Amino acid sequence: MAAPQLHRFTLPNGLRVLLAPDRSAPVIAVSVHYDVGFRSEPEGRTGFAHLFEHLMFQGSESLEKLAHFRHVQGSGGSFNGSTHPDYTDYFQVLPSAALERALFLEADRMRAPRITEENLRNQVDVVKEEIRLNVLNRPYGGFPWILLPPVLYRTFANAHNGYGDFTDLEQATVEDCAAFFDTYYAPGNAVLTVAGDLDVAATTELVHRHFGDVPAREVPTRPSFAEPPPVGERRAEHVDPHAPLPALAVGYRLPDPVTELDAYLTHVVLAAVLSDGDSSRLQQRLVHRDALVTEVSAGCGLFSPLDARDPDTFTVTAIFPPAVAPDRVLTALDEELERLAGDGPDADELARVTARWVAGLHREHDRLVSRTLAFGAMELLHGRAELIGELPRRIAAVTAADVAAAAKAMRPDSRAVLTVVPQGGTE
Repeated sequence: MAAPQLHRFTLPNGLRVLLAPDRSAPVIAVSVHYDVGFRSEPEGRTGFAHLFEHLMFQGSESLEKLAHFRHVQGSGGSFNGSTHPDYTDYFQVLPSAALERALFLEADRMRAPRITEENLRNQVDVVKEEIRLNVLNRPYGGFPWILLPPVLYRTFANAHNGYGDFTDLEQATVEDCAAFFDTYYAPGNAVLTVAGDLDVAATTELVHRHFGDVPAREVPTRPSFAEPPPVGERRAEHVDPHAPLPALAVGYRLPDPVTELDAYLTHVVLAAVLSDGDSSRLQQRLVHRDALVTEVSAGCGLFSPLDARDPDTFTVTAIFPPAVAPDRVLTALDEELERLAGDGPDADELARVTARWVAGLHREHDRLVSRTLAFGAMELLHGRAELIGELPRRIAAVTAADVAAAAKAMRPDSRAVLTVVPQGGTE
C-alpha cells in the first residue's frame, strides 16, 4: 500500500481537517470523528454516546427531521454512523458532484442538532429496540464485547455496558443531551476527513465556507482510562436464555496501541497465528485434532484492531459442545500458547499469516468509505492518519521471536474467563 497523499489543516475553531485525494472514480466520502465514545460516559448514563449518535440524525436547526436522509439518498449516496469505545463517527459516500452538499450537511448538525423531547423519546425507544434485537433476544447477544469487559476490568469506564441500560436511557433528558453536545461535539474535539475525487484547493475553500463559522467551544480534557492489569485469573458466568451451546471468552490486556504500537501489532500477528484460517494453531488443535470446539477465534480489540486507546483487549472466543468442560478448552489454549512461547511460529507460518493480514488490509481499504474512516480514526486516536500506509511494513517486520514473547505474556494468572451457560435447547 503506497503512502497516502494527505493534506491537513486546522480551522480557527479547532476543527482538524484531512483531505485525501483519489481521482480514480467520481466518488467522495466525508466523515467526522468526534472524540467521545462509550468510555466517556459518566456513571448513570450508560449508552448515552450511542443514544446521542441516533439523535444526530434527527434534524438540525435549519433542516427538519429526515431531511439529511433525503438529501444524501437523493444525490445517489449512502450514510451511517457508529459508536466505539473512544470515538463516534458519522460518514456519507456520494458522487463527487455532491461534495458541497455533504459538507453542508455535516457542518449543519455540528453547529446545532435538533434536540427535542419528541426526538429524544423516539430515539430512546429506537435504541431500546436495537438492544432487544441485537443483545437481549439473540443467542450470544453482546458476546464478548459487552459481557467480557466487566470480568477483565474494574473501572466503570472500561467495564460498563456501552450499548445502554434501559433504566439509564429512560432517564435521559433534553438538558442532558444539550450538555453532552456542548461538551463533546465542539469542533476542536473532532476530525473531518474528505477523501476521493476532490480538488484540494477547491475543497479547502468549501471546508472553510461551511465549517469556518461553527462556533468554537472549550474542548474537554480527555481522561486516562488506564487501570492496573488483573492480578490472578478472574472468572464469571453468564446465563444466556437463547444460546444452544456453551461458549467461552478469554480476555488479556494488550500493550498500549499508541505508545507501544509495534508490540500491539505483534499481538495482531499472534492472533492470526492462533486462529486465522484453517491451518492456524487453534483451528488445527481445537477443531480438527481434539474436536473440542465447533468455532474458535482470536483477535485484538473488542471491535477490531487499533480501534481504541489504552487499555485494549486481546480476546479468544470459542463455542463448544455441552459434553466438553470449559477447562479442557482453556488447557488446550494454554498449551498452544506455551508452544508458541517456546518456539514461535516457523518462517513459512509467519510469512503466510502476515501476507494474509496485509492482503486483507489492502482489500478493506480499497473501499473508499473504509479508507476514509480509517484515516479519521488514526488521526483522532494516534495523531497520524499516515499509519494506515505504514501498517503493512510494520506488520511484515514482526519476527518469530516477537510473537513468542507476546505468547509468553498471555498468562493464566492475568486473564479474564467468561463462560456462557446456554439455556436455549437445540434452537
